[in-house]
Amino acid sequence: MKPAKTTTNAAPERKRGSGVKLVYDLLRDEILDLVLPPGSPIDEVQLAERFEMSRTPIREALVRLAGEGLIVTLPNRSTMVSNLDFLNLSPFFDALMLMYRVTTQLAAQNHRPEDLDAIRVRQAEFAGAVRAQDALAMIATNAAFHAAIAEAGRNPYFNSLFSRLLDEGRRFLRLYYQSYDDRLPQQFVDEHEDMIAAIAARDIVAAERLGRAHAEQIIQQIQKLTVGDKRLEMTL
Repeated sequence: MKPAKTTTNAAPERKRGSGVKLVYDLLRDEILDLVLPPGSPIDEVQLAERFEMSRTPIREALVRLAGEGLIVTLPNRSTMVSNLDFLNLSPFFDALMLMYRVTTQLAAQNHRPEDLDAIRVRQAEFAGAVRAQDALAMIATNAAFHAAIAEAGRNPYFNSLFSRLLDEGRRFLRLYYQSYDDRLPQQFVDEHEDMIAAIAARDIVAAERLGRAHAEQIIQQIQKLTVGDKRLEMTL
């Protein structure tokens, strides 16, 4: 008679690589959403305790984050969240402005009926996040709204670049929302509605103009926060 098979209550082994992804995804969101502010120390031992895993997947996740420039290792071997790159703001703003303009214009030119449905769904989600004063949801739904517009433009290269810019700019966008105490005025919801109307009407000129204006006020507000008014007033 064969012995009965024994069963154990041990948890299933974590799929290889899933631990790295878990740590990477969570830390990346916390860095981009400023939950972990620039300059915050990153400690492998504390992270291993927090996630209840060995330091190997922690290190692999940190290598990925370092590759994206989100964390840095200092000469003394300590690791910290990277500081915001204020020196490269101008080229970033130039690229962001261009993407707002071109994706909105192309959406007016190339959209299909189902694209408008997707854009309006994203707009409804953004409006709900604004009403709820949920800053992180506002950032996410705003990005999804503009991604839907880019998708309607039928240029995958612009789609990819715009998504990357919005993602890389999340820390600056978080500052932008904080400047309104996470209570965006109805103006921003209305601007989205105007963009949808121009796209639906296939008004290429208006769509480009609205995309430009929308980007301009975001850029000006971030510049105000990061640079401020340092002009010296004096009588000559």
